[in-house]
Amino acid sequence: MSDSKDAEAERHRAKMAKRKAVQDAEVAEKKIEKGLLIVHTGTGKGKSTAAFGLALRMLGRGKRVGVVQFIKGAWHSAERDALEKFGDQVSWHTMGEGFTWDTQDLMRDVAAAERAWAKARELMADDTFALIILDELNIALRYDYLNLQSVVAELSARRHDLHIVVTGRNAKPELIAAADLVTDMSLVKHHFAAGVKAQPGIEF
Repeated sequence: MSDSKDAEAERHRAKMAKRKAVQDAEVAEKKIEKGLLIVHTGTGKGKSTAAFGLALRMLGRGKRVGVVQFIKGAWHSAERDALEKFGDQVSWHTMGEGFTWDTQDLMRDVAAAERAWAKARELMADDTFALIILDELNIALRYDYLNLQSVVAELSARRHDLHIVVTGRNAKPELIAAADLVTDMSLVKHHFAAGVKAQPGIEF
């Protein structure tokens, strides 16, 4: 190796050593352990998919996961088939009856959302669950199917070690303020706009 390459390698080593020291010090400062309220929102694809990725990680740790789907109803999801192979480690509840443009019935949508929230509260009260996914809860809150203040208050009052993930577009500012982690997934490009239909293994 030439002298210039030796010098370049040494500069890189020194730079990375300094970066590692800063990173290690920052990590060492973090002492708090708590259940997180996580929100996946935005116009981009992948909000629920990311939540199910967290479910898989939690299952890999031997923990129990609960899923309550607030809007999706008749649309069968392969994620459910996959996660239910974990048996009693997963408790999956599809409580919605489809998107509001499918039902076209406000009272029916409100009733479905209330049933789903009751199931969510039931799972939250069960201390055997480490993670609960409230899929498309943001949609139910957006359309005022549930009382926003009550939902945020109960999510905030969850037991200290329970992780909750809320998905769906248009997360309410009050929920974002209460959350510990918020990811806004922005749409850059989607194949649907080019006439490509939803495909198994990608959309469902």
